[in-house]
Parts: sequence; C-alpha cells; structure tokens
Amino acid sequence: MENIRFGLLCAIGVLCFFLYQAWQTDYAPTQADATSANGQTAGQNDYASADEDDVPSLSSAPESDGGPEQSSDSRQAQTGQDDEPVVGEADQIHVVTDRLDVIIDTRGGDLRKVELRGVPVSSEKPDTNLRLINDSAPNFFITQSGLVADGAKAPDHRSTYQAERKEYELEDGQDTLEVPLTWTNQAGHEVTKVYTFHRDSYRIGLNHRVTNNGDSPWRLSQYVRFWRAPYEITGDVPFAQAFFGVGWYDRKDGGDSYSYRTESHEDLAENPLELTQQGGWVAMIQHYFIGAAIPPPDAKARFFGQPKDVPNAAGGFATGFIGAQQQVAAGSQADFESTLFVGPKLQDQLESVAPGLGLTVDYGWLTVLAKPIFWVLEHLHALVGNWGVAIILLTFLIKLVFYKLSETQYRAMARMRKFAPRMQQLKEQYGDDRQKLQSKMMELYKKEGFNPLAGCWPMLVQMPVFISLYWVLRESVELRHAPFMLWIQDLSAPDPYYILPVIFGVTMFLQQKLTANVTMDPMQQRIMQIMPVGLAVFFAFFPAGLVLYWCTNNLLSIGQQWYIYRKLDAEGLGHKAASS
Repeated sequence: MENIRFGLLCAIGVLCFFLYQAWQTDYAPTQADATSANGQTAGQNDYASADEDDVPSLSSAPESDGGPEQSSDSRQAQTGQDDEPVVGEADQIHVVTDRLDVIIDTRGGDLRKVELRGVPVSSEKPDTNLRLINDSAPNFFITQSGLVADGAKAPDHRSTYQAERKEYELEDGQDTLEVPLTWTNQAGHEVTKVYTFHRDSYRIGLNHRVTNNGDSPWRLSQYVRFWRAPYEITGDVPFAQAFFGVGWYDRKDGGDSYSYRTESHEDLAENPLELTQQGGWVAMIQHYFIGAAIPPPDAKARFFGQPKDVPNAAGGFATGFIGAQQQVAAGSQADFESTLFVGPKLQDQLESVAPGLGLTVDYGWLTVLAKPIFWVLEHLHALVGNWGVAIILLTFLIKLVFYKLSETQYRAMARMRKFAPRMQQLKEQYGDDRQKLQSKMMELYKKEGFNPLAGCWPMLVQMPVFISLYWVLRESVELRHAPFMLWIQDLSAPDPYYILPVIFGVTMFLQQKLTANVTMDPMQQRIMQIMPVGLAVFFAFFPAGLVLYWCTNNLLSIGQQWYIYRKLDAEGLGHKAASS
C-alpha cells in the first residue's frame, strides 16, 4: 500500500514539475543585471536607436589591451515565403554549400537569407528547407557587420561593396569557399570583407581585411549584429515553452571561468545586456537553432543585447558585439576577424566552434544526467540508424542498470503482501484510533525487520532519468522530426493518433494487476483505477519519443515483475506465499 501511495506521489510530482517549468517561463524573475565589467550602463548603449541605419561609434568599442597596437598582416521562416523587405537592397550574391544556401547583399555585405539545406521547415513539408535568416517581414532575421573608425569613413552595414561574381558554389573535394567583397574610398583605404564557408559545417568565418594606403594611421573596430523580429513557436508541446531570446558566455569576475546566461526577448527592455570582457560569445537562441557571433578569444569585446524596433513587427531586438580597437598604420594591413555560427544546435559541432557554445543545448538542472543519456542515445542511433529503435535500446540499458533496484522494490512489495492480512487485522482492531494504528504498524515493521519504504526508492531514483530523457527529446535538434515507424514520423512531437498513450495506459493497468494483492481501502482503489487513464491523457501531449520510452519501460517492467515473482515464489515470498 505504501508503494502504491508513493507511486501516486511520484506521478503527481512529475505533473508539478512540468507545471513549474511552465510557470518559470511566464513568471519567474529574470537573470541578474548584466552590468559590464568596465562600469558601462544600458543608458550608454550606442545601439538603442530604433533607426535601421544606426551605426556604433568608435568610442563604444573597448580599448585593446596595452593600448593601440599596429598590425602587419522566424518567426523562423516557417513558411519560407517573403513579404515586405525591411532593409534596403543592392546586388545579391548567391552562395551554395553542402549545408547552406545563402544570399549576401552588397549593401553592407550582410547575410540576408540563409536556408539550412536538408533541414525541413516542418514534418508536413519535408522537402522545403528551413530559412533561418530572412530579410523580409514578418519573419525578419538578418546578420549585419562592418567597421567603425575615427576620421575617414569606414564601411558599415549601409555601405555598398563590389563583388567579383554573383554565384559561388562549394565544389566536390573543396573544403572551404571564400566569398570576397571589396570597398574603397578616396583616402586610399581599402577593405575586403571575406566570408569563409566550410564543408559539413554551419560555421562561417568573417574577416575585414584592411589595407591603409593613406598617409596617416587609421583606428578601427569591427562589429557584428543580429537583428530580428519575434515569432511564435508552433508545434510546441505543453508545460515547457521553448526559450527564445539572447544567450551569452559570461566571464566570471574577470577570471578564467565562464557561465552560460540567457535573457528572453521580452525582458531585454528591463535587463539589457551590456558587458565588456575578453573571450566569450553572444547568440540569438530559438529552441533548436542559433545565430552566434564569436569574437577572437584573446581580444576584448563589448557585448550588447536590447530591444530594436523592426518595421511592421512589434518586439524586435538585436544582439552582437563591438570588437577591440586596432590601429592600422599608413602603408600597412590588418585583419579584423570573427566567427559566425548560423544553424541547428548540433552538439558535435558547437563545442568545436567556440568553448561553451554547446551549453545553448540547455537540458536544465538535470544536465549532468541528460548529457550522458544523449551520448548513449547518439551512439545507439549510430549503430541502428533509427532514433525510435535507439530509444527502445536505451530503455533496455536503463532497466539493466536498475535491475537490482527493481528487484529490491519487488521483494519489498512481496513482503508487503505477506504482511497484508496482519495489517488488515490491525486496521480492523485500531481503525478508530489513527495514532494507535500507526504505532502498532511500526511495531510490526520493526519486529519483522521490514522497511515499508524499501520499494519506494527505486521509483524515486528513476524519476530523474525520466525527466532527463524528456529534456533530451525536447532540446536535441538531432531528434527534431526524427521518424520511428508506421504512424510515428516525428518523435519530438506528440503521437498524432494517441496510440502510444493508450498503450501506456494499458500497460500501466496491467502493472497494477500484478500488485493487486496489496490491501487498499476503497478510495485508494478508485484512485489507482483512474490513474492509468489520467496519465494516458497527460502523456498524449508529450513527445512521442518519451511515451515510447515509457511504454517500453512498462512492458519490460511487466516481464521483469513476472520473472522476479517466479523467483520469489520459489523462495516462499511470492504470490503463492501471500495467498497461503
């Protein structure tokens, strides 16, 4: 009876956990104020203007360490449709790699459109690529970059570049593809903006190569900015809305350690990001996808994030960085380099792009369990080639790990059945005196050397595994739209025909039948009869992969119970002993 009560409490606990996650999304306090290390405040932000043509000033860029140095060298576009252009256009350059289909505009040399090749926009449109970067309303999201300088004008995101070609394609056997854009002025300054695309990667190199043919030094700083309108995440499952906003890698108190921090787009007005540090990165985060701007790890940069209006779209915001100042002497050349990552949060790529970037795959407070679970799941998938089969095999492994705990649980339940008649006698004798009844039951437990909670701990230990797997299925883009078989064509979405939740309810009911000899009062019996139906309805809104795990777990538990009970019968502790 105590085990059944505890199981009911576990089920209620899981429900409370997901309700808490939903509350956290809507009402929890925002993260601590991100005041910059050099004492700057949000009011000094050079990007606060709503004007599309705003450009940072050189004074907003951090000084280089040691003073001036001389150098010698869419909505996630769910529909894929364009509406009203938001920013001005010039000539467009089309770039195709094995992973990306890109449009670069010579006005600013900006990334205006980026389609993720082979990443479907939805399970209903498997042949339509998802467009993550898009310069048209209402799915506006672009990347802007440029240089700011004192004295002579430098090319920013309003400047017009010249291109050698209008078509670029990564050829077979070619690992990188460079796309150069050039800009010159009458003062003898030349800037070549070079995008470098990589095979089998969403990483994009960005380099402003500056040649100073003038007769005086030129002081410059590079900036990169993501600017977008909000969108409504569709097809999401209840109880835990996916995060949408800004994330950054925050250096702790100027030391060598960093932490991952976030701020939702709705809270940026009250808690704008304003931070100057060496190392780190800043990114636009949207569930499975990310747009990250990464300055050189050994250079200072000022990171920012705040509201920025988008025409015909409320709630626009921007984030990015302004790099360290650098002086280019007359007659010399310098490179201003940074890295972009525009694509899905694939865990085998993120950490190789920048330290800490893998933290954007946020498994919450159970990351310590979720990451090993994903690692095992990924290796199983590499072995069998099907994520659904990998989940089933993972369930087998988890049951194997917890076999001894489960055996302890079933032994405790068997002993509980053995004591059931004596406990029933105590209830009949002391039913009117609750305190006396509890005292007599404790005496019975002590005399027989039995702990009624012994069967509860295995259930309690397995609950974090269940919750961790939930986050793995929700946050891992590798499982996005992953098919299993038959009617299950998206393990990250609920079962469209509710077949798996029904199977779950039936298997849970069968499990209860195996423990039906435990004495329960009428109220507990009614609750236990209703619980499989209630949880089946509850699981109808969960990702199919999670319900597949739980159905497999129930079936294995039924087989495990049957096997262990046969052993217990042989030892005189099973059903036969309880009924004799």
